[in-house]
Amino acid sequence: MIQDALNTIFPIAGWPESRANELEITGGLDPFLPTPFRMAEASTATLAAVGLAMNDLWELRTGRRQKIAINTRQATASLRSGTYLKMEDTPVPNGRNVVMGTYPAKHGRWSYIHCNFPNHRAAALKVLGVAEDRDAVTKAIAQWDALELEEAIIAAGGAGGMVRTMAEWAQHPQGMAIAGLPLMEIVKIADSPAEPLPKGDRPLSGVRVLDLTRVIAGPTCARTLAEHGAEVLKITGKHLPSLGRQEYDTGHGKLSAHLDLREAKDVEILRGLVRKADVFSQGYRPGTLGNRGFTPEALAQLRPGIVVVSLCAFSHAGPWASRRGFDTVVQTVSGITNRQGEVFPGAAPGPQFYPVSAIDFLTGYLMAFGASVALARRAREGGSWLVRISLAQVGRWLVQRGEVPAAELTNVAKEFTPEELERWKITSNTPVGRLQHLGPVVRMSETPTYWDKPTVPLGYHQPVWPA
Repeated sequence: MIQDALNTIFPIAGWPESRANELEITGGLDPFLPTPFRMAEASTATLAAVGLAMNDLWELRTGRRQKIAINTRQATASLRSGTYLKMEDTPVPNGRNVVMGTYPAKHGRWSYIHCNFPNHRAAALKVLGVAEDRDAVTKAIAQWDALELEEAIIAAGGAGGMVRTMAEWAQHPQGMAIAGLPLMEIVKIADSPAEPLPKGDRPLSGVRVLDLTRVIAGPTCARTLAEHGAEVLKITGKHLPSLGRQEYDTGHGKLSAHLDLREAKDVEILRGLVRKADVFSQGYRPGTLGNRGFTPEALAQLRPGIVVVSLCAFSHAGPWASRRGFDTVVQTVSGITNRQGEVFPGAAPGPQFYPVSAIDFLTGYLMAFGASVALARRAREGGSWLVRISLAQVGRWLVQRGEVPAAELTNVAKEFTPEELERWKITSNTPVGRLQHLGPVVRMSETPTYWDKPTVPLGYHQPVWPA
């Protein structure tokens, strides 16, 4: 089954199916957790794609290839790495806001409101006309038509959606737009001379990555590039809402600096950083950074040979192209939570989220794969490249992997064994304390994967590249 998943990814890079011979995969197959979706298959395939792309870069440097090893259970655990964090031996809280969740609406439908960020929470509560109280929210949503509430919250600047079935999503204009797109695209957007990889002893040594992403998927991309040697500088704004604790999970291997792109001087600082960068990774809705002068085409003019990685929620096509969204929103509107609730009902009735952040992490791994393939193409043939992907495209790909047979979904463990988790964990000394967290999954025979910097608080460094 993992080979089937690999066969859907390999054509994106132009690879033959025989590339799978470079992989040593252990650990067994789904199910490892209570979900019908094939999490082990999907996580292993996307991480394998990263490893194979790193192998190509290593061969460009040295003429040699490596063996790549992945444990499917460890790969699956990585899809919820944020739940395994401990700071000074104390678990790092990862709970959701008290009013965030799925609620019954009128006509037997269900509505989801995303409330982890203060601005989205305020938008939802304003539409509902209630305070931050779960009982009050429950009563208010019960009076709403789910589709009308979905549109009202989006119009107010919030995030959420009506729970749909997979069949309903397949007939929805946005679902149909997603169905007409590939899993992801790697497109040449401008000509420039071929660029050899910088000197170094790791696949991405000397490669500079600007990470302008937030939450989980985009930051996971840059974290993944860092574990193979890239120099990553995360850029965010002090004024932007942040949960903070997510950086404990996705910030490994990165420098972190603040810029305010509402200020002309900070825009110029970012332009200066771009001129010396190799990869520009952004996770805002289409057009958001373009309004600041950072479209893929403008970036390619500013820095010929740049690799632009662009992530959004619902793709660049269809009526929802500019709609904000998260893993949980995509699960909700595309039928995933409906199906999860059918197969594994929760303590309370209704739709359920799967027990990992699969779309987020799978998207991050695929972004890193795409960036690495584009860097190899730049080294061989030159050019500036655009890697384009969305959470909804990855969600569709996950669903297309099929479901674990019902007979195999009885007595499924809810957690990995303590011995496994201990084996997979490492410890980093961060500026705020000793952090225990999961280490990298992919094992390379010549270039071990590791992060050479600990995670730091947002804005900890200055917005400059190291000498």
